[in-house]
Amino acid sequence: MTEEWFDIVNAQGEAIGSAPRCVCHKLPGLLHRAVHVLVFDRDGRLFLQKRSARKDIQPGKWDTSVGGHPNLGEAIDAAARREMREELGVEPATLTFAYSYTWRSPVETERITTYATTHDGPFTLDPVEIDEGRFWTLDAIRAALPGGPFTPQFTHEFDRITAWVAAHRTAPR
Repeated sequence: MTEEWFDIVNAQGEAIGSAPRCVCHKLPGLLHRAVHVLVFDRDGRLFLQKRSARKDIQPGKWDTSVGGHPNLGEAIDAAARREMREELGVEPATLTFAYSYTWRSPVETERITTYATTHDGPFTLDPVEIDEGRFWTLDAIRAALPGGPFTPQFTHEFDRITAWVAAHRTAPR
């Protein structure tokens, strides 16, 4: 299997170089792009995925609906659509930009762009990436925080998610 390569970006998200995944996930000084998609159902519940136990980062933890990295030179919205097809087996009808931010951990630094969509499923989960998936109410997620079964990145992002939902009053259609 060929190793993925990522665009290295500056603070504005502009590509300034490239590096393999293994380097980007060892040197937190290499800022690279990532994309998330928040998938809500018609009732406003958020779909979360339980990361595969075989993942190299945060195995077995619950995380955003869809998450991944753009391919070299790939547009962010195209990456979001591709990741949704790969991980959940569906094409989003629409993607709504939600927010962007920089996430820093001991192993990496990502410029994350998050989109939202509505889809009730059913989903065909990629067994290499995802062990399980289900819809959660925001209250159920909040009750399981802090700590809980979630990735540190999802825990960090949850306030952004709830602020975005509050500002939009309903899940995106």
